[in-house]
Amino acid sequence: MAQHVIKGDLVMVTAGNDRGKTGKVLVVDSKNDKVVVEGVNVRAKHVRPSQQNPQGGRVEREMPIHISNVSPLSPSAKKPTRVRFVTEADGTKNRVAAKGGDVLHTLRKSTAKKK
Repeated sequence: MAQHVIKGDLVMVTAGNDRGKTGKVLVVDSKNDKVVVEGVNVRAKHVRPSQQNPQGGRVEREMPIHISNVSPLSPSAKKPTRVRFVTEADGTKNRVAAKGGDVLHTLRKSTAKKK
């Protein structure tokens, strides 16, 4: 099943403590239905000193949130929107914003040969 958000999308958080914040999707975990959004759900992780981080201390990291709590932003309206999947006549499948009808992403191109 295709997801309504993919890596690289600009999304807005619609529920939770960070409601209203926008950011770019860094990671999509489709197995657990989670996404990591840049600058959203930032938590402090305490790390021990190591060779990579000799000082140790606290590291701020974005933590995952549920995929249902984010919506892609429509490029023209700059508002959160639902997503439709539209198959064109030439066989390409697009993710289309329900508000405004902007094409968010082309999922696949037709590989069928014409006779």
